[in-house]
Amino acid sequence: MTEQSCIFCAIAAGQQPATVVYRDDRVTAFWDIRPQAKVHVLIIPNQHFSSLDDAINADPALLGHCLQVAARLAREQGIHTTGYRVVTNVGPHSGQSVFHLHFHLLGGNPLRLALG
Repeated sequence: MTEQSCIFCAIAAGQQPATVVYRDDRVTAFWDIRPQAKVHVLIIPNQHFSSLDDAINADPALLGHCLQVAARLAREQGIHTTGYRVVTNVGPHSGQSVFHLHFHLLGGNPLRLALG
């Protein structure tokens, strides 16, 4: 996938519709169209990185900012007191289906442990 064909790049650029809940010059956050929890928000860097593996050496401060935004949104959604999960998938074996780095903020109901 190239940046030109990346759906998340198009959302970050405002060229593709999404229900955006947060946007700044570095990240965009929006509701997942196939939610796996009552609260399921995706937090993406506006700059294209294929995955965490791609971004780790390029801009470590951006990764911290993504997590700060996730915590802020958890508070705004009222899930910070009961608990929430922040997940990123890396590569096809992990279930990554859109190859643009993104973090899932999940909460609002009890979550199953989804390992193995």
